[in-house]
Amino acid sequence: MPARWRTPTVIIVAGCLIGLVSFGLRSSFGLFTDPLSAVRGFDRETFAFAIAVQNLMWGLGQPVAGAIADRYGSGRVLAGGGVLYVLGTVLMAESTSGATLALTGGVLLGLGLAGGSFMIVLAAFARLVPEERRSWAMGLATAAGSLGQFLFAPLGQAFIASYGAVTALVLLSCFVALVPLLATALTGRGDVAESEPEVSTREAIRGALSHPSYLLLTAGFFVCGFHIAFVTTHLPPYLGDLGFSGSLAAWSVALIGLFNVVGAYMAGVLGGRMSRRLLLSGIYFSRAIAFALFVALPTSAFSVLLFGAAIGLLWLSTVPLTSGLVALMFGTRHAGMLFGVVFLSHQVGAFIGVWLGGAVYEATGAYDAMWWVSIALGLAAAAVHLPIHERRAPRWAPAPA
Repeated sequence: MPARWRTPTVIIVAGCLIGLVSFGLRSSFGLFTDPLSAVRGFDRETFAFAIAVQNLMWGLGQPVAGAIADRYGSGRVLAGGGVLYVLGTVLMAESTSGATLALTGGVLLGLGLAGGSFMIVLAAFARLVPEERRSWAMGLATAAGSLGQFLFAPLGQAFIASYGAVTALVLLSCFVALVPLLATALTGRGDVAESEPEVSTREAIRGALSHPSYLLLTAGFFVCGFHIAFVTTHLPPYLGDLGFSGSLAAWSVALIGLFNVVGAYMAGVLGGRMSRRLLLSGIYFSRAIAFALFVALPTSAFSVLLFGAAIGLLWLSTVPLTSGLVALMFGTRHAGMLFGVVFLSHQVGAFIGVWLGGAVYEATGAYDAMWWVSIALGLAAAAVHLPIHERRAPRWAPAPA
C-alpha cells in the first residue's frame, strides 16, 4: 500500500520539481561551450562530441531505465539516476582531456539523465496520477522542466561570470542532489487497469515496433531531439560568432524555457481535448517556419529574443502529446519502457544534431547548413504525424467487461 502522504498532489509537485532541476541544469550546458573549452583547451567539436555522447547515452539508457521503473517503481530509478547525474556533472568539471570529458559529461551524465530526468517522471505520472488528470499533469511536468531552463540559464551564466566555468558546474550540480530526496514521493508501481491485457516486456516491444503509428511517432520524435539539442548546444556559440554577448545568449536560452512553460502546459491541456497527432504536426510545421524566419531576416538582439520566445512555445510541447499517444496506444503497464524507446529515437536525433553542428562548423566555419537541415526536418516531421491513428493498438485493446 502506498503511504497516505503520497497523494496525487504531492506526487505531481515532487515530479515537477525533479523535472525543473534535472532539465534546468541539462539545458544550460551550451553556455559552457566556450568558457569550459577555454579553461581546458578543448576545441568546439570536442565539447560538442561529449554533449552528443551524453544525448546518445541518455537515449540508450532510457528504455532500460523505463523497464526497471515499470517493474520496480520510478522512485528507485530516479534516486539512482540523480546520484549518477551529480557525479557526472562534478567529474565533467574536472575533465582535462577530450576522452575524459566524453566519459564524464557524456557517458556518466547521460546515464544519470536516463534515470533521473523528467522522462521517468512522465512514466510515473502515467501510473500514479488518475487518468482524468494525467494529460494535464504531464504537461505541467514538462512545463516545470522548461521553467528550470528559464531559471538555470541566467543562473549558470552568473555563476560562470562570478566563479568560472569549473566552479559553476559544481555549484549547479548541488541542485540535482535534491532529486533522490524528491524521488521518495514517486515510489511504487501504481495501479494498472484490470482491463489491460497481460503482456510481457518482450511481447510489448515486439508488438509496438510492428505498429505503424508507433513507428511514425518514433520517427517524428527523432526530429524533436535534433532540433532541441542543436539549438541548446550551438545557439550560444552561434550568437557569439555574430558578435553578441554571452548574456544575450543566456537570455535567449532562458526565454525558450520561459515561453515553453506556456507551450508545454497548453499542450498538456489541449492534448486532453483535441487530436494529438494534429497538434504535433502543427508544432513541427511552426518550428520550420520559426527557423526559416530566424535565418532569413537580419539578426539583432530583438530578433534573437523574439526567436527564443517563438521557439519556446514549440519547444517541449511535443513531450506530453507524444507520451500521451504512447499511453493511449498501449496502456500504462509498459509505459516507461515503450516511451523510452520513442525517446531513444529523440536522443539519436539529439546526438546527430549536436555532433553534426560541431562538425559542420569546423568544416565550414558557419552553422548556415544546419539551420536549413533543421527546417527540412521540421517539415518532414509535420508530414509523418498526419497518418497516425489515435486509438488503442489491437493487441492492447481492453478486455470485455
